[in-house]
Amino acid sequence: MAGAGPFRSRPMTVEKEWIDYNGHMNMAYYNVLFDHCADDAFDELGCGVSYAATRKLTVYTAEVHICYVRELHEGDRVTATFQLIDHDAKRLHAYQEIVHEDGWLAATSEVLSLHIDMAGPKVAAFPADVLANIEALQAKHDALPRPERVGRSIAIVKRRGEQG
Repeated sequence: MAGAGPFRSRPMTVEKEWIDYNGHMNMAYYNVLFDHCADDAFDELGCGVSYAATRKLTVYTAEVHICYVRELHEGDRVTATFQLIDHDAKRLHAYQEIVHEDGWLAATSEVLSLHIDMAGPKVAAFPADVLANIEALQAKHDALPRPERVGRSIAIVKRRGEQG
């Protein structure tokens, strides 16, 4: 994974079929863009599409938290990023951003992924070669600033005296 920053996807375009009745990209397709980026990052880590086909091991999403920052519309060109925040023998914690070609932030995603033995399916440790790739990426990404949006939670915070 070349470069000093997070992994960056290939350019992607918002498709006409992704636009909802509100005139902007439907929330489900933000996940599609994030997933395309993660798939590319996993390929570079050695745990992508061919890994599932040949080794019968894969990565599943266990939890995801998306923040929709700014609307995307048909034809918008974007890239997505993938930054490894943490990992252990069986899990990956990643942070992603979708950035418009004009440089503004459209959405963020924080994801906890599990390494899976497809024979179970069951959670399993990464094999040594893939774990070495993950550890190398972790060392690189540990040098990056921690994204401000990592660790956000969902809650309605009432101000003193405010009624629900």
